[in-house]
Amino acid sequence: MKKTLMVRVLVVLMFSFSALTLKAQPCDPGDPDNPVPCPIDGGVSLLIAAGIGLGAKKAYDQKKKTEIRKY
Repeated sequence: MKKTLMVRVLVVLMFSFSALTLKAQPCDPGDPDNPVPCPIDGGVSLLIAAGIGLGAKKAYDQKKKTEIRKY
């Protein structure tokens, strides 16, 4: 039992410390006078819309559940 716990802790520590040493490729500096902005609207707008939809559904379900309890 203790060996499996030690192995799990060792694996977690190994991945944690390896993430600190790994780095992505450096980005191309490009033209400093005309920087290219990052495209943020790729999937963020879809995630926001999905969050709003999920929140609306949960609110509707909660309202429906409380209306059933009244009767």
